[in-house]
Amino acid sequence: MMRRIARRWLCFSLAWLVISLLVSETLYAEKTTTKESPALAVLEKRCVRCHNARKKSSGLDLSTLSAAEEGGNTGDPALVPKRLDASLLWEKISHDEMPPEDPLPTEEQTLIRAWIEGGAPWERQLVATTRPRAGPDWWSIQPLQSAPPPKLDAIPKEWTRSPVDRFVYAKLQEKGLKPTPAADRRTLIRRATYDLTGLPPTPEDVEAFVTDTRPDAYERLLDRLLASPHYGERWGRHWLDVVRFGESNGYEQNHVRNDAWPFRDYVIRSFNDDKPFDQMVLEHLAGDQIAAGDPDVSVGTGFLVAGPHDTVGNGAIEALLQARANDLDDMIGTTSATFLGLTVNCSRCHDHKFDPILQTDYYRLQAVFAGVRHGRRSLASPEEARERRRQQETIDAELATVDGEISTLKAAVQPRIEAQSDSLLIGLSEPVTSRGTEEAFAAVEARFVRFSVYATTRGGVRVDEFEVWTADRENEPPRNVALASAGSRVTARNTRTDNDDPTIYSPDHLIDGGFAARWISGERGGTGQFTIELARPHMISHVFWSRDRLGAFQGKYQGSTPRLYEVEISLDGQSWTTVADSSHRRPPKGDAEEEFFLDKLLTADEKARLKKLKEQREEIGAKRTQLPPKRMTYVGSFAKPEEPTYLMKRGNPMSKGALIPPGSMSTLASLVPSFELDLDAPEGERRLALASWITHDLNPLTPRVLANRIWHYHFGRGIVSTPSDFGFNGARPTHPELLDWLARRVHLYGWRLKPLHREIMLTMTYRQSSQHNAENAAIDGGTEFLWRYPVRRLAAEEIRDTILTVSGQLDPTVGGPGFRLYKYTVDNVATYHERKEFGPDTYRRAVYHQAARSVKVELLGQYDCPDSALPAPRREETTSPGQALSLLNHHFVIQQAEFLAARVVGEAGEDPAAQVERAFRLAHGRAPDAEEAERAKKLIQEHGLMILCRALFNTNEFVYVF
Repeated sequence: MMRRIARRWLCFSLAWLVISLLVSETLYAEKTTTKESPALAVLEKRCVRCHNARKKSSGLDLSTLSAAEEGGNTGDPALVPKRLDASLLWEKISHDEMPPEDPLPTEEQTLIRAWIEGGAPWERQLVATTRPRAGPDWWSIQPLQSAPPPKLDAIPKEWTRSPVDRFVYAKLQEKGLKPTPAADRRTLIRRATYDLTGLPPTPEDVEAFVTDTRPDAYERLLDRLLASPHYGERWGRHWLDVVRFGESNGYEQNHVRNDAWPFRDYVIRSFNDDKPFDQMVLEHLAGDQIAAGDPDVSVGTGFLVAGPHDTVGNGAIEALLQARANDLDDMIGTTSATFLGLTVNCSRCHDHKFDPILQTDYYRLQAVFAGVRHGRRSLASPEEARERRRQQETIDAELATVDGEISTLKAAVQPRIEAQSDSLLIGLSEPVTSRGTEEAFAAVEARFVRFSVYATTRGGVRVDEFEVWTADRENEPPRNVALASAGSRVTARNTRTDNDDPTIYSPDHLIDGGFAARWISGERGGTGQFTIELARPHMISHVFWSRDRLGAFQGKYQGSTPRLYEVEISLDGQSWTTVADSSHRRPPKGDAEEEFFLDKLLTADEKARLKKLKEQREEIGAKRTQLPPKRMTYVGSFAKPEEPTYLMKRGNPMSKGALIPPGSMSTLASLVPSFELDLDAPEGERRLALASWITHDLNPLTPRVLANRIWHYHFGRGIVSTPSDFGFNGARPTHPELLDWLARRVHLYGWRLKPLHREIMLTMTYRQSSQHNAENAAIDGGTEFLWRYPVRRLAAEEIRDTILTVSGQLDPTVGGPGFRLYKYTVDNVATYHERKEFGPDTYRRAVYHQAARSVKVELLGQYDCPDSALPAPRREETTSPGQALSLLNHHFVIQQAEFLAARVVGEAGEDPAAQVERAFRLAHGRAPDAEEAERAKKLIQEHGLMILCRALFNTNEFVYVF
């Protein structure tokens, strides 16, 4: 068995080598026999637009041979005929560095290579051409067409039953292709079962279907598979790829998100329930708005924050704004590509270069998401919510009683306040502000300055800079001597810390001369204290501090500005003298002002009564901490945007342009009713309006993109082979009329997917065999037009799940926190170590693995499981030696081969012939042929049953679907 596998791989490798040589010879022959080298056409089309005598990007002109040989800014020649190693042009092209936006495909690179090696014949001067782009008439942004299925002559009867088949058959006729005969039943049940559940059929299921003589046996099979809970796990995994779901933050720290899994379970549950897709869109974008209080719906907003998020933090305002812009870009790019198939994120810095998408369209969407932030939100179950609500209502009733008495007491003193408030405020200085507050005093010598805060306008203490100014003297103007650069040092009584960066709120920010970072007190109740030690004693006369000196936060932190404070000085750090305090300042409007008047006008008895009521209120409030903890889930948080949305010039968040309101894209304005909201529109209303616009009946993109995704996952290639890009740089549809017909079926079925699955899988197009046809392959080697069912390799998760299923070890537990195939440690940044041993805790389906970004684990990483740093609308399929070695030698595979051997013995007994048959039926869904049986028995005799099981895991029949 193993030798036969090796021979097949050797034959395949030799055939591939011969084909490659023939292709190279053909290309070279074309080069030498045509009048002009096709390589020049490639240069003219792809390179000269930027590298010509007028533009000369990087100083390079590629319009003539002499200019190319001269080179550009590097000083090296771009082209040396017959020498690839000396040609910088080839180096850039072969490393996919040029053109930067769209590297040359392999066939064009091969032309360039052969041309240079052949002496680079250059017959004429090359002329820059204007790159074409899509306009308002682009195919994907036109209304859905209603072309009926074609009427065909000389079509096999079995191909006439489904409109889908007639569309496909018409294209086959057009291309001169013939369909392949239908697949046998063993092949069909294996194909359908993997397609809908991602798992292999059991041997018993295979035999039952093969022997089922009922005319609707296949329909019954599809209905059973669509009703399986494994359907949601399979198709939910597809969707998690598209929406870039990962369970770590990514970037440098890459900490895990232990509470992101409820969104994964929600996706699986939604597919199993056949939830209408337009409803899923609403829940993804605005679940908290359409079903407030229902955690099973509002959890859908995990879509918005399923992508990476930089948690490193940076005190510079530029870095903070850039990080925020990147988060919003992720939401915009994923939403537009996922639902509309448009690359709107290409319009962040300018109007889209290829598609009819304006830069203002990008910022309309940014305004929609302006109030969305990464983070956790409470999502309690209905039962938990009811119990917590009951307890909360009890506490609220007690608080209401106390608050009523406090209000009565305050109302009694209100006439006194109205009569005496003006007189009490006479002579007081202006209130503190977040932009800056100054305290002046008689010049005094000091080495230490201490600032004590007893209350803020609201919340904790935050200060971005504290200045100590010298007295004005002759020939010595005042200067700030508190700067660290002047030799000063600062210490704080208590400082707030952050797990991601313990120094992010350091008191050092108080004297660094900047205003972006801030010190935050670690004390509760709006109190805090810090001391500045000057380099030497100075005569000082005033201090100045601020919370938001530059106004960068639009007053957001006004509430954390110190309002009751004391400034003290000392020469030795032991004996202190107060030089200023807040007693001369007017209180800020609001609670602070009320507190000021009450303190001045309440009688002693009233003050005692008020104090007692406040103590009672604190005792009742303490009961809140005893309530059951809320279940926090990583599904984003929502708040009113901190500021309006501005168009960012060149995408720079520090370069603000015009104000942009939340609204829909102009791209579809002629088809779908547009919306534009006020600049201060409620946050949730923005997202709900966008979701409604995306799912509008007249929007042609959403059903087109959805129908194409369904087709893509059934056949391995979409009608549009770029599932998330229906723009100019995406692929054109192979069957445009069929795509629109399917999109209309999306509407017909009320956006439910299961009826569409069934309709597609009942077609002859789907039920064809995958057998090869040399004549067809010569016309359509990539099977774009579906003259046979395309062979596909199992996805990484399917391979792992199949091994566990066949070995009898798969744990069917559904949902909940995921398992890990790595060891996780944290030392500021997260570190992921490969796991060498695997126990039952890892035997669940791979969709439940806690997938950390940029972490390639076990078989999943080898077989192209995406790392979720970006959306993966289609799985890239690579072939590498590591895959074969991993499937042959990995600890997990060897362990599962032993389990399979034990299962075979338990089910087939000690007879080698029976063992071979059972092992084949479990692994391949069929009995072995005579030669296979004989060789397998010999392998067992020589090396043991486990080696046969290990070999079966490594066969093409095990890892491919035909």
